[in-house]
Amino acid sequence: MNRCNFLKNNRLWKKIKNLLALALLSWMVVACKHPNQPTTDALNEIATQYVQLCLQIGAYDKGFVDAYYGPDKWRPQTDLASELPYQKLKWQVNDLLQRIALLDPISGKLDVKLRKNFLQKQLQATATRLELLAGKQIGFDKEAKQLYDVAPPHQPLAYFDSLINLLDTLVPGKGNLSDRYEMYSKQFIIPPAKLDTVFNTAIAEARKRTHLQLALPANETFEISYVTQKPWSGYNWYQGNYKSLIQINTDFPIYIERAIDLACHEGYPGHHVLNVMLEKELVNKKGWVEMSIYPLFSPQSFIAEGSANLGIEMVFPGTERLAFEKEVLFPLAGINPKLAKTYFTIQAVRKKLNFAEISIARNYLDGQITKEEASKLIQHYLLFSPGRAMQRVKFYDTYRSYVINYSFGEQRMKTFVDEFGRSTKDKWVGFKQLLTTPRTASVL
Repeated sequence: MNRCNFLKNNRLWKKIKNLLALALLSWMVVACKHPNQPTTDALNEIATQYVQLCLQIGAYDKGFVDAYYGPDKWRPQTDLASELPYQKLKWQVNDLLQRIALLDPISGKLDVKLRKNFLQKQLQATATRLELLAGKQIGFDKEAKQLYDVAPPHQPLAYFDSLINLLDTLVPGKGNLSDRYEMYSKQFIIPPAKLDTVFNTAIAEARKRTHLQLALPANETFEISYVTQKPWSGYNWYQGNYKSLIQINTDFPIYIERAIDLACHEGYPGHHVLNVMLEKELVNKKGWVEMSIYPLFSPQSFIAEGSANLGIEMVFPGTERLAFEKEVLFPLAGINPKLAKTYFTIQAVRKKLNFAEISIARNYLDGQITKEEASKLIQHYLLFSPGRAMQRVKFYDTYRSYVINYSFGEQRMKTFVDEFGRSTKDKWVGFKQLLTTPRTASVL
């Protein structure tokens, strides 16, 4: 290399180094500016853009936004193209994640730290949802971890065989267990003409018990409607202003135990109460706008579904559920109360089998078994009828790894609540924490 070229290249290299140094200095200024102050102001700005981003994604993915009651002006105002603008939305998510990463990780009070973590985890899940919408294939376990901030348990189906053997001794009759159970359980179906009365009675009792433990707004309310042709058995659509629409799917017969299950899970102290408390304590009191939107495929769902399932035990602890159902709901439904004890012994065993669903869903969604094989396994391990089993497979098709949020979510929520103490009062202190703080599974 001659001297002239060397000097030119040397001057060029110096310019490059100067530019790199300037870029690094600019980044350090942004990173160090106001180490404490951004924890509030910057989070508010990020939260606003997070909500607007979720609304944009929801315009392309109709199942993404489960609830929103923030400003209407943030909703997309024009018709959007039919094709997902993946690169643009991905850039927006990554930009928000980078801005959160620049904030001081240790400054602020506990609730601010939880808020920062919540926004970060929600945005990471949003990035994963975009990948799925763009057609990227992600395995069940990785998808669950990235969407819900938790690694799902691994239990081979053979692990549940002892429970199946126990049920085989409890369910009367001869022949195939799932067939026997279907015949046996028919006597516990709520007659369609009595369905509304039974459900409203169950909800009223759950509401009364919840109000004894939580200071709910005086104007909180809900509406019940009955629907068909859905992949789920019940759903809560939160409307904002402390109101919910609870929908009950009547595609298949509804059994007596589902009255309390759905009343608590969808209503009190489940989804309805969770959303009411978040709106009251975080949106209205603290102005945390990110809580005015609920992206379904996010860590928020692990807390929502887990606490909703645990809510059943919270308002009907110990033998109180059996007593209420035997004394009130069975007679209302025209079912012999003398059958209640044995029936609910069987239901307690069936509940433990719900973890088998995670293994079945994993095998199906990872392509290890077919739709028909998944349906057969659901019939065997969950004792579902063929029709209900295929409905459940459709749930996997629609919601994928979301299934982990129910049984596993409940287990994790119970562990969290039990750490507050053994008394009912202590447990409700822990449960209220789940309903009023922006926690995700990794910080439980």
